Amino acid sequence: MTREEAKKTIDELIEKIDHYNALYYQESVSEISDYEFDQLLKSLEDLETKFPEFKYDYSPTQRVGGTITKSFDTVTHKNAMLSLSNTYSEEELFDFDKRVEKGLEGQSYEYLCELKFDGVAISLWYENGVLQRAVTRGDGTRGDDITTNARTIRSIPLKLRSVSSMPNEFEVRGEVFMSRKVFDALNAERELKGEALLANPRNTTSGTLKMQDSSVVANRKLDCFLYYFQSDDRVVSTHEKAIHLLEKLGFSISKTYKKCQSIHEVIEYMKEWELKRFDLPLDTDGIVIKVNELNQQDQLGFTAKSPRWAIAYKYKTQSATTRLRGITFQVGRTGAITPVAELEPVLLAGTTVKRASLHNANEIERLELKIGDYVFVEKGGEIIPKVTGVDLENRPYDLEDFVYTEVCPECGTKLFRKEGEAVHYCPNEAGCPPQVLGRIEHFIQRKAMNIESLGPETIRGLLDHGKIKDVADLYALKYDDLNGLEFKIYSDKKEGYSVRSLRDKSARNIINSIENSKSQPFDQLLFGLGIRYVGATVSEKLVEYYKDIHDLANASYEELIEVPEIGERIAESLRLYFDDKNNKELIKRLIGFGLKTKVDETKEKKGNNVLEGKTFVISGVFEKVSRDGLKELIKNQGGKVLSSISSKLDFLVAGDKMGPSKMEKAQKLNIQTISEDDFLNMIGKND
Repeated sequence: MTREEAKKTIDELIEKIDHYNALYYQESVSEISDYEFDQLLKSLEDLETKFPEFKYDYSPTQRVGGTITKSFDTVTHKNAMLSLSNTYSEEELFDFDKRVEKGLEGQSYEYLCELKFDGVAISLWYENGVLQRAVTRGDGTRGDDITTNARTIRSIPLKLRSVSSMPNEFEVRGEVFMSRKVFDALNAERELKGEALLANPRNTTSGTLKMQDSSVVANRKLDCFLYYFQSDDRVVSTHEKAIHLLEKLGFSISKTYKKCQSIHEVIEYMKEWELKRFDLPLDTDGIVIKVNELNQQDQLGFTAKSPRWAIAYKYKTQSATTRLRGITFQVGRTGAITPVAELEPVLLAGTTVKRASLHNANEIERLELKIGDYVFVEKGGEIIPKVTGVDLENRPYDLEDFVYTEVCPECGTKLFRKEGEAVHYCPNEAGCPPQVLGRIEHFIQRKAMNIESLGPETIRGLLDHGKIKDVADLYALKYDDLNGLEFKIYSDKKEGYSVRSLRDKSARNIINSIENSKSQPFDQLLFGLGIRYVGATVSEKLVEYYKDIHDLANASYEELIEVPEIGERIAESLRLYFDDKNNKELIKRLIGFGLKTKVDETKEKKGNNVLEGKTFVISGVFEKVSRDGLKELIKNQGGKVLSSISSKLDFLVAGDKMGPSKMEKAQKLNIQTISEDDFLNMIGKND
């Protein structure tokens, strides 16, 4: 095949595949089988391999991913992505309508209504019909460049259909989401592997878009609905026409929008979809109402935070009544006991609810719960089920009072509850299985020791076979301890499990990852120890003051509370941890295995310590440097970053959109407020 023939065939295959793709995502029509589609894609891949000069960025083969992105660049939006004003009240919708009527001074107007999808907002930029950049909403002014990952989403066109009179450059906005079907399948797969279940589709979508490996993103099968078109040249006169234009260009549009001639029609649309929305394949939480005419949108303008020509109506939380079958107890990494309501399955907000959190003993007492009660269940934010009350009128007369457990459900140890706290704890840290497992899982995570290739099911296998008892034992593991190790994969605890074993390559990867983790810095080790109330940020604060774990372990309660942002609760927890003889022995063993338990001060400092002894709070949006960038500059120059304003603070670095309460508090305490430029001048970097 000649180069000319190859180019022609490649162009034809791209056009054909894009055609079938558009039919599937826009019309839900499959003209060919999956096998035939895959064969077309394989033919294209083979040709692109033989003629790489014709492998275009917009080729359908680029959707499979594989590119690794270590960090995501921050991009300033050309047009700010403002949030909408929210309301839960019909009355406030009428008030909104009155404001529109007044602002348009007697002109006739109409609304376009759309469903409000529970996903992640995205901005797409096209030049000459080809996708150039995809950016998250971020703070509305700046977002993250996720172009590599967005290319894997099949409902986002990489190259648009030819439409006459289109500007060379334009922006399209929409919502990336994960369908409930895909989410449920993903969680079923994770459950089979013994991995922690994902919380909800929206959070999973957000996390997926920021994954480093785009091939993993491709496998997550994200989707996208587009609903907004903008360019320097106005090519349409109404929002409705903009939607039709997006359809012609090949974008995936939800067919649920409707033009309404009055606010009364808007209310009808709102009521129509209140229950019907649960039949959709994705989650929704309300509707968006926009003035249709774009010139009228311009006339109405914006407030500082949102457009005056649009508003979002949020549906009230859905509730249902069902029977409480029982109450079980879960044990967390820190020994915290969480009671869980076991419910007769009930359909709520489009999903079947079988369990709901009861938080603690105080909540059970407040609700006066009894096993056998009929309870009211809601989905907080339409995601997390919770029991909100008891249907006392239907309570059976012979129910007994519920007695909260006095012993740990996993190890039988007597529980304790600290005065003033609502949560019960199991004190058997060393012998309670879920606590041991939880601490090891916490220790190996990315923000801590970053031990890759070691999953929860493997850890369970190591515990079951007596290979490890705590995190220090990980560093004594040998290849032979892992190769051939059998572990259980639970699909459903009631139905049993399957047994798998580690192979040579996996065993070697785990050993190498454990060895590599010894280079993790002191603050990440401190976080990984799982000391109660000591998160990643607190760990960073502590190692700024205590460069060696021995200094921290020997610091008195009074010395600890003098450290900025280390309060009484954290100081007490630190003392309890370091006074425990088992923890002392654990740290001694970790030091013996070569882990970093002190700050490496031999490394060349990046800054010149001009901010030595100075403390800063950063608030707002900045133009030249990101907030994380400012924090890094402060640390590199010897300063310290605090999270709240107090009398110990030296400077408040104030950016755009900073909350008025922080400014007011800083003024009351006579704390100096400086701008981004003031700060950069202070360290000699305002270039």
